[in-house]
Amino acid sequence: MNEMPTLSEPNATPGSAVKTAPQAADQPAGRAPTLLEQLQKPMSIAVIVLAVLLAAQSWSTSKQIRNLREEVAKRLQKGDVSNAETGVLARNVQEGTKELQIKVGALENRQSETQSQQLALEQLYNDLSKNRDEWALTEIEQVLSTASQQLQLAGNVPGALIALQNADRSLSRSDKPQFITIRRAIGRDMEKLKALPSVDSTGVALRLDAVIAQIDALPMLSDETPALPAAPEKPGKAKPVRDASGKLVGPPAPEPLLQKVRDGFNTWSGDMWADVRQLIRIRRVDTPEALMLSPTQSYFLRENVKLRLLNARMALLSRNETAFRNDLIAAQDALAKYFDTRAKSTQTAQALLRQVQGSNLAIEMPTLSDSLTAVRNYKAKS
Repeated sequence: MNEMPTLSEPNATPGSAVKTAPQAADQPAGRAPTLLEQLQKPMSIAVIVLAVLLAAQSWSTSKQIRNLREEVAKRLQKGDVSNAETGVLARNVQEGTKELQIKVGALENRQSETQSQQLALEQLYNDLSKNRDEWALTEIEQVLSTASQQLQLAGNVPGALIALQNADRSLSRSDKPQFITIRRAIGRDMEKLKALPSVDSTGVALRLDAVIAQIDALPMLSDETPALPAAPEKPGKAKPVRDASGKLVGPPAPEPLLQKVRDGFNTWSGDMWADVRQLIRIRRVDTPEALMLSPTQSYFLRENVKLRLLNARMALLSRNETAFRNDLIAAQDALAKYFDTRAKSTQTAQALLRQVQGSNLAIEMPTLSDSLTAVRNYKAKS
C-alpha cells in the first residue's frame, strides 16, 4: 500500500519558524544593543503613559462636557420657563398698562369736564356776582330815591336815616373797593341829616289827634245849661232827745210858731229866687251869634273844627308850615268864639293847640343827591 510521505522539517509550521527567528536573533548575545533600541524602550513607555493620560483627559473632558451640557440644558429649560413667565408678566403688564391708559384717559376726560364745569361755574358766579351787585345797587337807588322824596315832601328825617343806614349796611357786606366812594357819599348825607334840628312830628300829630278826639265832648255856648243852685236845707221836724248812749230820753221839744213862719218864708223865697235865676242869666259874650246856633249848626261847627285840625295834621306831615299855621289859628278862633272857654276840657284843648303851634316846621331839608349821584355814576361805569 502506498504510504503517505512524511513531511520534512522544512515543512514545519510558521510558529516554529518564528520561534527560531528570535532564537537566531538572540544568538548573537554577545553583540551590544544599538542606540535606537535603547531609545525605543522609554518612548514606548511614554507613549503608553501619554495614551493613558490622553484617555483619562478625554474621559474627564467628555464627563465635563456631558455635565456642562446637562447644566446648559437645565439652564435653558429654566430660561424657557423664565421666558414663559416673563412673557406672561409682560402680557399682564401690557394688559395692565392698557387698562391704566384707559383709566388715565377716562380721568383726563373727567378732569377736562371738571375744568370745563369749573370754568362755567366761575363764569356763572362772576355773572351772578355782577348781577347781584347790579340788583343791590338798583335796590339801593330805589330806596334812596324814595327816602329823598319822603324827606322833601314829608320831612321824614328818621325814615331817610334808616334808608341810608340800610344802604350802607348792604354795601358793607361786599368787600369791593369800588363801593367805598358810594359809602363815603352815604356817610356825608347821614351827617347832614343828623345835624338837622329835631322836630317831634309824631308828638305833634298825637297832640292834634287828642284835640280832635275831644271836639265832640267840648261844651258850646249855645248848648250851655246853667247849674242849678243848691237847694236850701228845709227846716226839719224836731228830733227826739237822746242820751249819750243813744237811748230815747223824752219826746222832741215843740217848735215855736214864729220859727215855723220864718222857715216857711225862707223856703218860699229860696224857691222863687231859683226860678228867677233860671229865667235870667247875665254873662258877657263877645259873639252873640254863638248863643243862637241850632243843633244842626253846632254839629257842622264841630265837624269844621275837626276838619281844620285834620288839615293841620296833613300840613304837618307834608312840611307845609303856612297851611299848618292857618288851620291851627282857625281852629283856635273857633274854640274861643263858639265854645265855653270856662270849661276845663276846653282849656285843656286850647293848651294842647298852643303847644302844637309852638313847633317849628321851617327847616330846610337837605337832599340825598350825593348818594344818588354816586350810585348812578357807578352803574354808568359798570
